[in-house]
Amino acid sequence: MFSFNTSRISVIAIACGVSLSGHAAKLEEVVVTAQHREQSLQDVPVSVSAIGGEKMLEAGINRMEDLQAYVPNLTVTESGISTDIYVRGIGTGMNQGFEQSVGMYVDGIYYGRAQLARAPFLDLARVEVLRGPQNILQGKNSIAGAINIVTASPGNEFEGMVSALYEPDFGEQVLDVMLSGPVSDSVGVRFAARWREYDGYMENILLDERSPQYDQATYRFKAMWDVNDDTQVEVKYERGSFDTVGRHAEIINDEPSTSDNFVLAGRTQAEILDRSFYPPFLDVDTHDSVRNNYQDYKQGSNGNYSLNDTNNLTLNVSWVNPEGHEFRAITGVLMYEYEDLCDCDATSAELFKFEMAEDYSQLSQEFRWLSPGGERVDYIGGLYFQTNTLKFRDKLVQDSNLVVELLNAADFIEGGARGDFDPAGGTGDQYEALGFGDAGNAIRDITGPRDFRSESRIASAFLQSTINVNDTLRLTLGGRYTYENKKGRRHLTIADLAGNELPRGEVDTVAAITFAMERHNLKGERSESQFSPLINLQWDYSADGMAYVTATKGFKAGGFDARSNATPDDELTYRNSAAVSPNQTILEGTFEYDEEEAMSYEAGVKTGLLDGAAEINVAAFYTEYSNLQISIFDGSIGFKVGNAKEAVTMGIEVDGRWQLTEYLSLGGALALLDFEFKDFKNGQCRQDQTPDAANGRDCDYTGWSNQYVSDWSGTFLIGYLRPISPTLGIGASLDVVFTDNYNPSSNLDPRVEQDGFYKFNGRLGLGAIDKTWELSLLGKNLTDEVIIVYAADTPLAKTLFGTTSHTGFIEAPRSVALQFTYRM
Repeated sequence: MFSFNTSRISVIAIACGVSLSGHAAKLEEVVVTAQHREQSLQDVPVSVSAIGGEKMLEAGINRMEDLQAYVPNLTVTESGISTDIYVRGIGTGMNQGFEQSVGMYVDGIYYGRAQLARAPFLDLARVEVLRGPQNILQGKNSIAGAINIVTASPGNEFEGMVSALYEPDFGEQVLDVMLSGPVSDSVGVRFAARWREYDGYMENILLDERSPQYDQATYRFKAMWDVNDDTQVEVKYERGSFDTVGRHAEIINDEPSTSDNFVLAGRTQAEILDRSFYPPFLDVDTHDSVRNNYQDYKQGSNGNYSLNDTNNLTLNVSWVNPEGHEFRAITGVLMYEYEDLCDCDATSAELFKFEMAEDYSQLSQEFRWLSPGGERVDYIGGLYFQTNTLKFRDKLVQDSNLVVELLNAADFIEGGARGDFDPAGGTGDQYEALGFGDAGNAIRDITGPRDFRSESRIASAFLQSTINVNDTLRLTLGGRYTYENKKGRRHLTIADLAGNELPRGEVDTVAAITFAMERHNLKGERSESQFSPLINLQWDYSADGMAYVTATKGFKAGGFDARSNATPDDELTYRNSAAVSPNQTILEGTFEYDEEEAMSYEAGVKTGLLDGAAEINVAAFYTEYSNLQISIFDGSIGFKVGNAKEAVTMGIEVDGRWQLTEYLSLGGALALLDFEFKDFKNGQCRQDQTPDAANGRDCDYTGWSNQYVSDWSGTFLIGYLRPISPTLGIGASLDVVFTDNYNPSSNLDPRVEQDGFYKFNGRLGLGAIDKTWELSLLGKNLTDEVIIVYAADTPLAKTLFGTTSHTGFIEAPRSVALQFTYRM
């Protein structure tokens, strides 16, 4: 049968089910493994969305970031130096020391690192998104939700697939290949590969190229061996490379400087960076693109890249005893490394850049024990062990004459306010020849290399039991006890371009004022243990309807901050003791942060309608978070970690499907969300905001919402499929993605708020009834909406120039692609 059917149009289900045989169509049962058992989606007492692998292939869902359009209350976006994953307004910000509040699991292996969310999808059976704390069965740190990714396995029959996609405007080319089948009576294998190239949709007017450019290749080999009737062994090896050149970021807002400096005051960053702003004897030569300070899909970056390599090996052994109890051992080895270059000032002016690299290795082992099911008491129990090592290195590189001259000019105008007033200065610099203005020279051709290491050891035990009180009433009790030991250290110094450490002196003062950076060498160790309980009551109030209530406690471990540029101590930075007019500053950084906890309550109803032709599901939730881990931009070039004392998220989620006729189906979802910080006094101040805290740095976010939170969002889907001959069928679908206003910035600056929008994605296809081939047109963002997916203060704009500037990451505009698929 022609494969583009309405069974894969529903955002909430893998299949709606449609028959072309002439009989009345009904909804097809959706089977998920959200609770480690195969269950109908309608029987799972959790707010969960599921999307099938073929739907993702057909809709052009290439990676995690594309998934959010089809799952309300899920946000996945590439940010400045990381990837943000949020569910119900809760997520983890930018910091390499963090593990994600929304846990990712691939074939049972925990993927807790943000960088792994950038990996492309390949040959998936389905993706399940579970909302709310999932700390019992899903394991570590899944305090906001869990994304369960299941890759396709070998079948009993030979099958193959080749799919090619081409999009001309942005140069996208995707090729998927899959071969699967038995090689003997007891062994089956499956090989899948994906290659993707993408030229980008942003114009870099400095480098005369487009961005972001993707070059991705992923390979997977999977083998399944039926050792005997009771024992099965599955092994998977996957290797991936996903490289990106450029970023989808540009200056979207640039307001005049509020500096007291009479030269800078009233001028935008674009005007200040323009070379015509400076006298000819200064060594300032910037490109005309610095004046591009508004959203137009154009940027003037000096260059960015991210080079990523991943390897993972998974061994899954299951044994079923004569009584039907299943024992499963899942072993996972996961490794990745990347190298990044970030021109983080987002302008064509050579202000500064960051070089970053990360190496991560993880070994995990899980043992599960599942009862047969259908008994008076059903249970799932097990043990989990994990060890991991993280090595993160980054380096500020300041090799620009522009910053030097800007600081010298400021030091001249302000009488030494940017450094140590030193009338003995004078080495030929135009301002130093006048007797002062040498601040910029202190940081000429310097680097700020940082090394961060973290090691974790985790052990946990879990048990979840369901008591079948009677045929319609079930009580589930669960708990997981977790112990974690974590060690961390962070070292930052100031060196020359060759890596030689510089002596302490004026360079420290100027680096502190300009980059909020100071030398330090920190280390620590922390151990913690937590117990996460769950209680759930489930009632089948009719043959087609089920209601449930759940109360659960979740937690996320604390750790060590990888990205703060200063120490946690309120100490004066080092200065040049020979200076006659010293200028010192106080920086406050972070190193260790506490664990966060959540107490969540959820009630839901799942019901079938119209004699199996429709269904509707409703879930209401209320979750209190304590010590919520947050990432705070320091206003210059760094991020530090804090804990918001208390926050509450609550809302309602509705989804449904309806097979309206034999050929026409409808589906959709709606999410209503309310988030409020109940106690958060140590937040990041917005540009031009007066601090509320006594320390003169922090602002009170109590009563505010959170990043990415919209009052309502959802998806409406309509699909039409019918035969036009005994061998051919046509299919069409339209997906409408909609949202209310939301703020993509972590400091909730109203100047970058994203307006609500309706985005249309569509597909029109022709194919064989027996599914051997299909040819389709695939459209994304057909209404050509301009969508800011992430925004942040432009680094150095306020601290160096006094201007108010924002950088935005922009989603791709309208695209139309041609896709051909052939199946064997």
